[in-house]
Amino acid sequence: MAERPYVLLSVAMSVDGCIDDASGTRLILSNDADLDRVDEVRAGCDAILVGANTIRRDNPALLVRSPARRAARTAAGRPQSPARVTITGSGDLDPAARFFTAGEGARLVYVPAARRPAVAARLAAGPAAAAEVVAAGDPLSLDAAVADLYTRGVRRLMVEGGGSVLAQFLSRGLADEVHLVVAPVYVGDPDAPRIAGPAGAGGRMRLAEVRPIGDVVLLRYLPSGP
Repeated sequence: MAERPYVLLSVAMSVDGCIDDASGTRLILSNDADLDRVDEVRAGCDAILVGANTIRRDNPALLVRSPARRAARTAAGRPQSPARVTITGSGDLDPAARFFTAGEGARLVYVPAARRPAVAARLAAGPAAAAEVVAAGDPLSLDAAVADLYTRGVRRLMVEGGGSVLAQFLSRGLADEVHLVVAPVYVGDPDAPRIAGPAGAGGRMRLAEVRPIGDVVLLRYLPSGP
């Protein structure tokens, strides 16, 4: 494929492999210290990508939280927070979601080419009007979206979910680093979300770091490492 950014996948899961539970309330698996680590990683990236279902379910703002880190980005001539990116086959996004309304900076919505006019019309009013709706193949191509981000100057991309989006990056061989946090939580629900999607070539990842952070553990893997 064309040149692409360095892609870092970030996810927290329970000891039984769940990244959330099946309730309508988001299950927080990280602790405060780990959330601050995630904020530090965000501050070092050019863009953050989540799937449309994560926007619908969790309504994340995807902003750098630390004032000091925002100030450091500004001093370096960068926006206070990375660009926000989503991919969606349907375009079913709420224009009032925090993805569009919180903070400032670029918002990019990648859709199938045939859906672009309808999605652009849906997001044409209010804060969502600042978002750019981009055709990325038909059907929607993750490779095309990631390659387009590179042409826009994105050199480091952080992917925060959900499970199907993370699986797509892994199966397509588009992940350069995985930050997996394991929390001391047992969900025990077979319907709870997990990292699941298209199967890839498989293969073992190389463990690059193990770091206890309070009661959670960060496992940093390099999928393409020797």
